[in-house]
Amino acid sequence: HEGQEVEGSPILTMAARIAYTHHEQWDGNGYPRGLAGDEIPVEGRITAVADVFDALSSDRPYKQAYPTEKCFEMLEQKRGSHFDPEVLDAFMRRRKDVLQIQQEFAN
Repeated sequence: HEGQEVEGSPILTMAARIAYTHHEQWDGNGYPRGLAGDEIPVEGRITAVADVFDALSSDRPYKQAYPTEKCFEMLEQKRGSHFDPEVLDAFMRRRKDVLQIQQEFAN
């Protein structure tokens, strides 16, 4: 549960918050609780952007990866609805780093 702390482990506590909140959406249309805006812990908001980018830009058994620029455009289309605008802006400012990390860990 998102509100519970994992005794003696700040990292596991944060991991639990991420797991529980990264499918929430900035406008409240996410799940599991329909949190909105700042009700969503910042680590969940950050992970939401990274998770969707990874899903869009990676081959999956059910789909091929979208071209990189299309992935960034698709994220921008969800600014203020799915994603916290400030978090998305920070992600976009670091596009070069994002792509470098993606390439480094591709396999």
